[in-house]
Amino acid sequence: MTAPGTAGGMTRRDLLCSLALGQAVCLTAIAQIDQHPPTDVVDPLRSLRPVHPRLILLDADFDRIRLLVRENALAKRIYGDLEKECDRLLSIPPVEYKLAGPRLQLQTRRAIDRISSLALMYRLSGRDPWLRRAMLEMNAIAAFRDWNPARFIDTAEMTHAFAIGYDWLYNALTPEERATIRDAIVTKALDAVLPVYQHPGAWSRDRAHWNLVCNGAFAMGALAVAEDVPDKSAAILRAVFESVPHGLQSYGTEGGWPEGPANGEYAMRYACLLFASLDSAVGSDSGLSATKGFDRAGRFRVYMTGPSNRIFNFGGTPDDPGTAPELFWMSKRFAMPVLAWSEQKQIERSQRSADHAETNPPNALDLAWFDRDAKPPLLPAWPLDAVFHSVQVASFRGSWEDSNAIFLAVKGGDNRAGRFHFDLGSFVLDAGGVRWAFDPDLGDAPPPAPIAQPVAPPVQAPATIQPPATLRQGVNPTTLPPSPGLSQPVPAPSWTTRTESHNTLLIDNANQDPRAEAAITHQDLGQDLSWVQIDLSKANGPKIRQWIRRVGLLQRLAALVQDVVRSAQPIEVVWGMVTDAEITLNGPAATLRKGVWNLALEIRTPRHAVFDTVPAGPSLKKLIVRLGDKTTDLDLSILMTPYRDGQPKPKITGQFPEFVATILPAK
Repeated sequence: MTAPGTAGGMTRRDLLCSLALGQAVCLTAIAQIDQHPPTDVVDPLRSLRPVHPRLILLDADFDRIRLLVRENALAKRIYGDLEKECDRLLSIPPVEYKLAGPRLQLQTRRAIDRISSLALMYRLSGRDPWLRRAMLEMNAIAAFRDWNPARFIDTAEMTHAFAIGYDWLYNALTPEERATIRDAIVTKALDAVLPVYQHPGAWSRDRAHWNLVCNGAFAMGALAVAEDVPDKSAAILRAVFESVPHGLQSYGTEGGWPEGPANGEYAMRYACLLFASLDSAVGSDSGLSATKGFDRAGRFRVYMTGPSNRIFNFGGTPDDPGTAPELFWMSKRFAMPVLAWSEQKQIERSQRSADHAETNPPNALDLAWFDRDAKPPLLPAWPLDAVFHSVQVASFRGSWEDSNAIFLAVKGGDNRAGRFHFDLGSFVLDAGGVRWAFDPDLGDAPPPAPIAQPVAPPVQAPATIQPPATLRQGVNPTTLPPSPGLSQPVPAPSWTTRTESHNTLLIDNANQDPRAEAAITHQDLGQDLSWVQIDLSKANGPKIRQWIRRVGLLQRLAALVQDVVRSAQPIEVVWGMVTDAEITLNGPAATLRKGVWNLALEIRTPRHAVFDTVPAGPSLKKLIVRLGDKTTDLDLSILMTPYRDGQPKPKITGQFPEFVATILPAK
């Protein structure tokens, strides 16, 4: 067993430890309060840099980037991609005020990408058409009636875009152009957000990603125009210093994020934007970036990304990780060159094409923050496996170097914290460079109406599987209290949030308890056998006396999943795994196929169980295990072994050790 405190070892179970902020900011009762807050918090503009640019990049940094582009091939490629993007933008209209439902986010994301790219590339090249195109974009957005304050995260993102445009282009703008941009920041952002800070609630006291996104963006806006509206800017910065520790609390000691890696990356980016802007504009982030756990947030991203370049996308997001330029900033700030390696690899993988230019543009921050000092992860500092107890997630892999290596990740956690997915016990599995076990995202269409017939004839009479309905359990999910620190209401379950769409057990066709939590209670991370044990006994309410799931790798070649269930009354239990592979069934065995790779599944116990399939939408299927009858005592063990065409299937003989005084006796 690995030593405590390592990425793969058992850590202290202090879920949300006290914040370590160095010369800490003035905090509210949620943290340890310094009775004499530092001067830069009482007067946050005392050390304001009087000239522009002062957000993230200073004048000298543009010279540094020009030299970097000449000397580094990957930086030169990023520059070339940004150059093509800026030229493309010359021929398309600026963004428009178009809501998609309640969201303006499609437009705000475009504004960030366009303005940041045009501003950076103008500063590096001096090409006047790019300056004029940036101003065209900002004039159009300044004329919007508002920046959608009904959904403040949209307002925040637009503030981010304008703060960068105003600051980086300041010296090239006319006084009239500066006034247009500055007035938009003040009236549409700062004036809108001040009442929220003056009457704290919602995201300003939240521990979800909204807190860090909104605080980071509004701080950037305040710093950009501080010399013109010093009182408003100082008030907002003081409020940010008081609010942002709530969001930073979500990072446990290992850096995990409870809403999933995608939202964790979103939060991490804006935290880095905040810290970098404070450091460049006023000389210090007042110790915020030293918050315990934040220094390991980049590790969480690395460990949640498999060799096939897919993330463990719990929380309902796509499994494409995309780029995360803040990893470059984190790499420098915390002397962690593996993070720079991770982002460089991601940039190298990314394919820029005209067909996807609008949806997958290059990111200006990848060049602004580029770190050439990258190093791959090496043992023992970077073990192959890691456990994140603050979010109850574990990942395992066969190799850091081999893109075909096996990758397995599993979660316990809190159903209220993971964007309300009822997915305790769910896992993903990659091998051969492809994903075999999927966690469906919001882009996956819902399945057809209730499934009554299996796709293939079963070996024995199946139990009917129907889509579960939380309301049939007497629970209205829209009225459930959120997890502590999360202010958003619980939405009604969709197919992608329901238990049946995840790779876990479906009990009596019902969703898991929306309030349930599940902890990793044991781990043993070795070379030939590496596994964790999750206590899922509370996942389905009182009908389950005990449910223990063990998940791990055998010989770094195969995955093993074991479920032991005890119930007072007979229950229907269906094991499931969502996949897009071709499936061949053979009783207690099944073979999945994708290209030249195969995944052999074998039910080790019980002997009477058989595999079957049910549809899971147009492009996905669900491989399930049928037990025939309801049960009160179940020990279900499934081995999954990947192998390539023309090569023998590896012989796997290992198994989990016997339970020691943890399993209730069978009835």
